[in-house]
Amino acid sequence: MIRRREFLAVPGLAPLAAFQTAPKTLAAIITEYRHNSHADVIAGRLLEGYDFDGRRRQPRVKMVSMYTDQVPANDMSRAMAAKHAVAIKPTIAEALTLGTGKLAVDGVVLIGEHGNYPTNEKGQKLYPRYELFSKIVEVFRSSGRSVPVFTDKHLSVEWKKAKWMYDQSRELGFPMMAGSSLPVTWRRPPVELQKGTPLRHAVAAFYGGREAYGFHALEALQCMVERRRGGETGISQVHAIEGPGVWTWTSENAWAGPLLESAVARSETRKAGSMREVTKNPAVFVLRYRDGLEAAVYMLNGYLDQCVFATNLPERREPLATEIWLQPARPFSHFSALTYYIEELVLTGKPPYPVERTLLTTGALAALMDSSYEHRKIDTPHLGVKYQAPEKSLFSRGPVPPPEKV
Repeated sequence: MIRRREFLAVPGLAPLAAFQTAPKTLAAIITEYRHNSHADVIAGRLLEGYDFDGRRRQPRVKMVSMYTDQVPANDMSRAMAAKHAVAIKPTIAEALTLGTGKLAVDGVVLIGEHGNYPTNEKGQKLYPRYELFSKIVEVFRSSGRSVPVFTDKHLSVEWKKAKWMYDQSRELGFPMMAGSSLPVTWRRPPVELQKGTPLRHAVAAFYGGREAYGFHALEALQCMVERRRGGETGISQVHAIEGPGVWTWTSENAWAGPLLESAVARSETRKAGSMREVTKNPAVFVLRYRDGLEAAVYMLNGYLDQCVFATNLPERREPLATEIWLQPARPFSHFSALTYYIEELVLTGKPPYPVERTLLTTGALAALMDSSYEHRKIDTPHLGVKYQAPEKSLFSRGPVPPPEKV
C-alpha cells in the first residue's frame, strides 16, 4: 500500500491529487447580509455547514468571494468573510474574476433578498435581482464561458426581466436553479404525488405579505401540482381577490371550501375559532391552468403560521392534504435542504429540479400583483411554460434539528 506522503512524492501525481481534492469555488452576490437574512441562513450554511438528513454536513464547496450591494449597521458579511478567508469585492465582476480578468469561480449564488430598497405602487419590493444577474451574465459573456447559478426566491418583479434571465441561461448554456425553500422542506405527513396523477383542483394556504410570502405559497402549490398527468403546460389566467370577496368566491366554487378545510386541518398551530373571523385581511390567488386545472392559494394572516396543501385524487374519498412545515426559530432548518441542493447544482452542473418552476411562479406572481392593483382578472397567454417535474420530490425526510438555545 502506498502511503499518501509517498503518493504525493511520485513525479506527475501530486498535481493530479491536488486537482482531485480541491473543492469547487463559489462567489456569493448578496443584497444584504445581516442576522436572520436569507444571506445569513443560506450563505452562512455554505460557509459553516449545516444539519441535513440526520447528520452534520461540512460545506462541499468553498466560498471564495462575496459582493454585498448594501452594508447596514448590523452587517455580518465582513466578520464572516474574515473568519472564513473570503474576499470582499467592490464589484460583481471582481467577485467572479478574482482579479484575473476572466471568470475564476465554479458557481455563483445570488441572494437578492432583504435590504433597504423601494416598494412600488403595486406593493412589490424592488430588489435588484435582474440588475445583479445582468452583471453576472456580463462576466460570463466577456469570459467566453459560464458556470452554474442559483438565484434566491422569484427571479424579478417583471415578467420580461424574469424571462430574459431564463433565456440567458439557455443561450449561454449554464445550469440555473432558483426559488423558495418550501418545495424541499418537510411535509407532515410526507406526501408525494406520483408523476402522472390526474388532478382537477388544488388548494394551498399560507400567511404573510402578498408578494414576499405569496411567492412561497405559489412555489409550494407548484411543486405539488407539477406532477400531474401530462406535466406542466402553464397558466392561462390569474385573479387576486382580497377582503370579504375571498369568502364569496370560495362559496361560489364548490371544490374550494372542502379542500381549504382539509388543508388547514393539517396545520398543527392554526388559531382557534372561525377561519373567517380570525383571519386578518384575507386574500386568495386564483389560478387557471392551460390544461384545465383550477387552483387557489389563500393568504390567511392571523390564522395560519405554516403552509398547507390539499387536492382531490380519483381513488380517495377524502382529500389528500399535508403541512409544508417550516422551522419557526433558528436554525431555520428548512434552509438546509435548499443549501444542499445548491451545492449539488455546483458540484454536478445539473439542477436538481427545473428552474422552469420558478419561471412560472415568478410570472404568476407578477400577474397576480397586477390583478390586485387593477382589481380584475388577468389573462396570461405568455405563461405557457412547459416542463416535467423531477422523478422524485426532493422534500426533507430526515429528523428536524433542535432549536438553538438562546
